[in-house]
Parts: sequence; structure tokens; C-alpha cells
Amino acid sequence: MQLRIGTRSSPMALAQARLVASLLGRDPIDPSGGTTDPGSGANPGEPVIVPLSTSGDRWGGSLAALGGKGAFVKELDRAQLAGEVDLVVHCLKDMPGDVPLPEGLSIAAYLPRDDVHDCVVGACLDDLPNGARIGTSSVRRAAQLRRSHPHLVPLPIRGSANSRLAKLDAGEFDALILAVAGLERIGESPRAAQILTTTQMLPAVGAGVLALQCRTEDASTVAAARSLDDAATRACVTAERALLHELRGHCHSPIAAYSTRAGDELTLRAAVYSADGATMLDATDRGVEPAKLGVAVAGELLDRGARALIDAIPH
Repeated sequence: MQLRIGTRSSPMALAQARLVASLLGRDPIDPSGGTTDPGSGANPGEPVIVPLSTSGDRWGGSLAALGGKGAFVKELDRAQLAGEVDLVVHCLKDMPGDVPLPEGLSIAAYLPRDDVHDCVVGACLDDLPNGARIGTSSVRRAAQLRRSHPHLVPLPIRGSANSRLAKLDAGEFDALILAVAGLERIGESPRAAQILTTTQMLPAVGAGVLALQCRTEDASTVAAARSLDDAATRACVTAERALLHELRGHCHSPIAAYSTRAGDELTLRAAVYSADGATMLDATDRGVEPAKLGVAVAGELLDRGARALIDAIPH
């Protein structure tokens, strides 16, 4: 029986699905019906990539009108619960933090974390003139950009990474802010003009992490996925996601968080911003229990007024 890997249909999502298939030990069947190796057959257990269209990918307007990041995952969830696919590959940063997974689904594995940094494509920030148009639809990125470079103008941009690069090349923007990991996955990392340090731009919750979602009762698929689970990544993102949940963060929340692990100890740094970047609340703590650490750091931010900043942005 073939393992059906569900994914969004963008070039980046398909690249991620192919990566997972290769890590599971076999070349995937191409979405067109052939295999990535024309000479190979469809062996039992061989992964088949099943591209699925999501409302988030089809919609050209604001995600808020579709309910936020859930617009990228709900069709995948439905297909998985209906038994149309066995394993789903998600970018963790695109998974909602304010709602639980549907009953019957669980994250069986987190792949080792890729590069967490954001980058600037087109020019270095300090070289851009007053009023330069910076493409980003991330409230987190826009708030930090306004804080560090108030003379630049963040503007919303939608679409896949490839389509965003095309808009930059067409002159619609002067620069873009994108995830380094995403550029690497589509083979466009040489286009990064500037890698932003985590001090310059604190990453998104779950940045650089691919999550493998399974039906909880599908023991064979869960076992296959768990063979790829990275314990350090799981600990770090558990802390970050616990913080996001405690803050009741939604897709338009100006929340950033990044956890690292040394031995058994985790360090979690997080920040909440006003939309205009004028206000920043940040907190850092250490601990050995990921979920408790995330809740503790969120509690410190809430005690300092984070709720007002989060609620000030509609969703």
C-alpha cells in the first residue's frame, strides 16, 4: 500500500513533500502520475505526493477574511480525516496557534530545524532610500521593520515565494522580506541580499520547522513519521507553541519567539509588538520543561501588557 503525502500545491510545498518522501527512504511518485525516477515502478509503501488546493492559496485578499492561517490547513485536514491522504507536511509557522488540531489528527514528527532567519531580497535594508517599498504580509516582520527602519514602507504581498520574487523583478517592490529556509527549499537562496540576525528580526513561532501530521489511529504512518522526529526541535517548538497558545495568538498577532536548547536546558526569547513597531515587550527565560517554559514567558509578557497589543489588531 502506498503512502499518500498530502501537501499544498505551491512549488515550495511540493519541494518539502519530496524532501519528506526522500527521508522516508524512497523516491516519490510525481503528482503527474510518473515517478521522479522514470525507470522505477510504484512499489508498495512508495510515497505518492498528493497536491491539494487550499482556500488560502486560491484567495488573493487578506487572510483575515478567510479566518487566518487556518485557510492553509483546513482542506488538508479534511482530506486526511476522509482518508484521502495518509501524511500531511506542514510549515509549522503556518499552523494556527489559537485553535487545536481536529480530533483524530496529531503531529507525529518535527524534522530537524532549518535556518530560522529572515532575509532581505533585492537590497540590504540600510542601502534603501526613504519610502522604499518592502513586500511582506507578516505583521511580525512589518512591526519589526517599522521599529528598526521607520523610513521604509512595508506593503502587503500575497502568493507563493516564486510569485513574490516575480513581483519584485517586475518592479512592484524595492525589496522583499522572506524566510531563508523557504528560499533554500526552492533553490533561490543566492537571491538573499541580507540575512537578518535574530536580534535584528526575531523569528516566527515554528520558523524553519516542517511538521508531519498523521491520523492518530494510523499506527503504521505514525511509526514511519516518528522515525524522522528530532527531539531537540520538538522541545524547542513545544515551548514556542505553548507561548503562542497562552497568548492566544492568531495569524495577525505581532508575536515573535525563538527557543534554543543546550543539553537539557531550553532558552526561550519572545516579543510582542504594536503594529506600528513603536512598542515592544520582550521576555527571556530558561527551563527544562518546554510547555511550562512557554507558559511562563507568555505570563511575563501578559503581565506587562501584551494582551492590549495583541487585541489591538483585528482578526
